[in-house]
Amino acid sequence: MSDPRPQTRVVIAGGGTAGWLAATALVRQLGPLVDVVLVESDEIGTVGVGESTIPTARSFHAFLGIDEAAFMQATQATFKLGIAFENWGGLGERYFHPFGTVGRSVAIADFQHFWLEARRHGFGGAYTDYSLEARAAAVGRFGRDGADTLAYAYHLDATAYARFLRGIAEPAGVRRIEGRIVQVERDGTNGDIAALHLATGDRIAGDLFLDCTGFRALLIDGALQTGFEDWSEWLACDRALAVQTEAVGAPVPYTRAIAHRAGWRWRIPLQTRVGNGLVYSSDHMSEDEATATLLDGVEGTPLFAPRALRFCAGMRRKAWSHNCVALGLAAGFIEPLESTSIHLVMIAVMRLIQSFPFQGGESTALAARFNAQSHHEWEHIRDFIILHYAQTERADSPFWDRCRSMAVPETLAQRMALFAESAGAWQGQDDLFKIDSWVSVMLGQKLMPRDHHRIVRMLSEQALRESLEGLDEQLSRQLQPIPDHAAYLTRYCPHSG
Repeated sequence: MSDPRPQTRVVIAGGGTAGWLAATALVRQLGPLVDVVLVESDEIGTVGVGESTIPTARSFHAFLGIDEAAFMQATQATFKLGIAFENWGGLGERYFHPFGTVGRSVAIADFQHFWLEARRHGFGGAYTDYSLEARAAAVGRFGRDGADTLAYAYHLDATAYARFLRGIAEPAGVRRIEGRIVQVERDGTNGDIAALHLATGDRIAGDLFLDCTGFRALLIDGALQTGFEDWSEWLACDRALAVQTEAVGAPVPYTRAIAHRAGWRWRIPLQTRVGNGLVYSSDHMSEDEATATLLDGVEGTPLFAPRALRFCAGMRRKAWSHNCVALGLAAGFIEPLESTSIHLVMIAVMRLIQSFPFQGGESTALAARFNAQSHHEWEHIRDFIILHYAQTERADSPFWDRCRSMAVPETLAQRMALFAESAGAWQGQDDLFKIDSWVSVMLGQKLMPRDHHRIVRMLSEQALRESLEGLDEQLSRQLQPIPDHAAYLTRYCPHSG
């Protein structure tokens, strides 16, 4: 027998990347089981500064059946193999956090143990010399093949991305309602959200509400007052400026994160322009100084005046409260240093679909599990970001003095202590960043282990040398046929450049 109950009415408050990602996923995956309405106002702009992703975006696109070439054409996207960090461990220093695998591991010991043993004997290259992605990025190469040899993500125009998703969602059945939300109506019996009232006088009722209203968090905070977990004691940056510039050269297949005396700046190459931004601590730099620092460092002509953004690092105490789930900036904010903002929306939407409250009424157990997973993942990413600040030798400004001397969360302190003591690293079941990422950043930030697993000494020095040389030769062979990134992009997206 078919279920006689009507479709679950889902109301998405707000558009932008978060809103349209959720709308597209719900209508593509749940189809006739849900009735999806998205409410947004043209009067309210979106933040739109998140232009860099991580490889999980590819999995999410596959989940939605999105054609990669069409997506890249529509969003001016380029390919991304990792992030180059400049001036982080120390002034004038640079390291690369690559996607994909670094070296070769065995069941007992991860690659860093073999690498450290080679260093003990005085041979071998840098840790990320054993990453194909790092090598390809260093010489500006990228190409796709049937074996997915390279792990990659995208740089994209966030505003165009939301528009692209809308073009998928609306024909599939999502209804967009133009209007500014002026009131959130709650049920007097159970405190759930009953409806949204718009400036037009319309009342939009629903069963499940998704808060995609950005930093305003009109539903999850304004109406439900779930509270906020403040992480500014560890992540002091609370301001950002963003500006796009004309491209003056071929796009490189990686993001640049360049530390300055009170924070850091990003440089993200798209097909015909470059996204630039400056993240800083308002306790250590004024907006005028930040603007001058940003504009002094850009290449190419700015396309508009820098846009200012204020934020506080942290997350909502509950992402799912009553019949409301917060996504994107409404759920919280971790600065974009490792390009995790869009991922956090995608993984939350995936988790919501897996735990969708079809039964109506209370969903206490579903919400509790959703919130526990969400909190763990956000804390894991938070710790990874803090690592970049806390583990540094920079002592050239009060900002870096603060970062270098602060006490880190115990969860991060344990990771750092284990690595410093024995080169140990781990990835938990729900952790986003894998061992290779933790090791790349720890070594890049100059956290050098005092010891490593002695099992690697069961290999003779000659055998270890031959193994690393063989790996080096293999990577060199793999690199040779990979084409120039810009040339490949022009073939893949004929209208680029």
